[in-house]
Amino acid sequence: MAKEINPFIVTGKIEPEYFCDRVKESERLVKSLTNGNNLVIISPRRMGKTGLIRFCYEKPEIKEEYYTFFIDILHTSSLREFTYLLGKEIYETLLPRSKKMASLFIQTLKSINGKFGFDPLTNLPTFNLELGDIDRPEYTLEEIFQCLIAADKPCIVAIDEFQQITNYSEKNVEALLRTHIQHCNNAQFIFAGSQRHTMGNMFLSASRPFYQSVSMMHLESIAIEKYIDFVRNHFKKADRTITPETIRIVYEKFDGVTWYVQKTLNVLFAFTPVGATCDESMVEPAIASVVDSYRFNYQETLFRLPERQKELLVAIAKEG
Repeated sequence: MAKEINPFIVTGKIEPEYFCDRVKESERLVKSLTNGNNLVIISPRRMGKTGLIRFCYEKPEIKEEYYTFFIDILHTSSLREFTYLLGKEIYETLLPRSKKMASLFIQTLKSINGKFGFDPLTNLPTFNLELGDIDRPEYTLEEIFQCLIAADKPCIVAIDEFQQITNYSEKNVEALLRTHIQHCNNAQFIFAGSQRHTMGNMFLSASRPFYQSVSMMHLESIAIEKYIDFVRNHFKKADRTITPETIRIVYEKFDGVTWYVQKTLNVLFAFTPVGATCDESMVEPAIASVVDSYRFNYQETLFRLPERQKELLVAIAKEG
């Protein structure tokens, strides 16, 4: 008996049939990239930036014509970490798609090519570098961009939480990246970020290196009407029913932020037996189930907070 798929995906790749709306946004993103433009996507975290980018990467006009790369730099703190992540993503993406390009990548990265490993079973090199192997990240970064320029297909590079580079210990990262990107005529770039003010300053301030170098897109919540249709349709396909008011309650509770809505609907779908109806009474138990599954994470976070922050958090909770 085939395993039933929960249509409300919260991790990994989302197939087109489980992707809710974003029709205009995906059309704009694809059109912008295929016409040679770099793009900034700004939205709060968990709104679906990553899902939208990966969804567009699977479009035939992108998948068949471009090499696509995606890195999340939220937890990086230096140019070295940025360079390491970018190099690792490019190599590991190229290896299964083009042995020729993977070899070119190794040959081009002269500053670290002596540090690549080798898999005796597959007869292929492996990217098993440690962060400390990158002694001069500015030189290694330059070599990575040379590889992008020399690629036998145009490339698309998406950098999530791009505002993080403003927190790096090095002070010239914006100017350095802008220079490389400006001269990289074989690649388009997507800069995604969740800090609206910081991202706005980076790309809209005349004194900053990236000023007027991109198109801007603000990702808003999916319209409630679209979500209701999407959810009811998938419940119906699975021989279940859900009331519109239940969907509306979930949507409004989380201000339409995609991940939280999807996560709650994922649990509600799992809670609803075949042939049954999901109604408003099931929302709170579903949310309680999600919170309970993250209990250890929340306890650890609370434990690590300074005393004054902990007091403030408790006061906010008491106020509701």
